[in-house]
Amino acid sequence: MPQLLLVEDDPAIRSALVRALSERGHGVTTAATGMAGLQAAVDGRPDLVVLDLGLPDVDGSTLLSMLRAVSAVPVIVATARDDEREVVRALDAGADDYIVKPFSAEQLDARIRAVLRRGGASEPAATLVVGGLVVDPRSREATLDGRTLELSRLEFDLLAHLASKSGEVVTKRELLAEVWHQPYGGADKTVDVHLSWLRRKLGETASDPRYLISVRGVGVKLVDPS
Repeated sequence: MPQLLLVEDDPAIRSALVRALSERGHGVTTAATGMAGLQAAVDGRPDLVVLDLGLPDVDGSTLLSMLRAVSAVPVIVATARDDEREVVRALDAGADDYIVKPFSAEQLDARIRAVLRRGGASEPAATLVVGGLVVDPRSREATLDGRTLELSRLEFDLLAHLASKSGEVVTKRELLAEVWHQPYGGADKTVDVHLSWLRRKLGETASDPRYLISVRGVGVKLVDPS
């Protein structure tokens, strides 16, 4: 049974989510404040954290950064904030997914299962080489011209998937399905944000690409720049 930590200050929402998630086979503990949630995440070692941003003692984005400093636990941000800047801020702070209130229990459960599935997915064995880029799924390490790339979990998964299809155009729909395990789509901006971060770490930009080539209206492909 997956063990979840729900950090939510609204008692009605907290109670409803505990009931709905428990009915769907999850074990759920809760925290009503950010600092209590941080302590519970460190002490309880949950499989996943569902985090509201509007907390009474500390902003959820700040809490997420604090949590990322001490734990790699997957985090789904569940909040009423739907501004694109907030989405980017949360993803930049280390969120694995972002869902906007109001949402159904079924949708949240699907997101939880997708994130947990992604974390437990089996990894291909072959080392992937594209030009000066070397991606080793076994050690989850990537280097560019001999220099180690500091990648988040999702950045690595995204790079590995593109490297496994070097030279092929990969659609955002496929990336959502294969990397984010969200075949229902609806999160193209998430892909765009992570591609932007990946480009930066590869030392390129969308306007001056080397490895990551966007194909307008279709998707993106990873190529050997030589």
